[in-house]
Amino acid sequence: MNDIDLNNYVQDIPDFPKKGILFKDISPILASAKARKHAVSLLALKYKNQKIDVVVGIEARGFLFGTLLADALNASFVMCRKPGKLPGKLEKVIYDLEYGSDSIEMQKNAFSKGSNVLLHDDVLATGGTAAAAIQLIDKVGGKLVGANFILEIDFLEGRKKLGNLKIESLLHY
Repeated sequence: MNDIDLNNYVQDIPDFPKKGILFKDISPILASAKARKHAVSLLALKYKNQKIDVVVGIEARGFLFGTLLADALNASFVMCRKPGKLPGKLEKVIYDLEYGSDSIEMQKNAFSKGSNVLLHDDVLATGGTAAAAIQLIDKVGGKLVGANFILEIDFLEGRKKLGNLKIESLLHY
């Protein structure tokens, strides 16, 4: 599997979701069993000698690899979702967007206090959503050990919003 270049499985989609944006589509990684397994093994490799109790995936594409990563690390999986999507008692974080704000939620009892948590999402861009997820993990009582992403858009400098957290991205653009 070492001969797989995941860059070959990322499609450039111009002017999506709006004019002037070059969208990096990871759908071909998901579509290929070989590429998908390779991506998960690379994501898990960095944490194989570390106790990970929980993988938190950010809606929605973070769920796709997040559950596979949780399986590879023998960890539980917890969803970080947009408002109104989760039942029960919730924690919520509101964060700023370029024009306005958004919010994400997590169940208060999603994991035990002190659990070792790995955050996962498909893309690290501006870092706003990941930073909000980090706040949620803290509110719920998790010990965040790192964050990983399939790809990172480097020029947007999203990792600056994540502090000194250990961050791993498989691909950089």
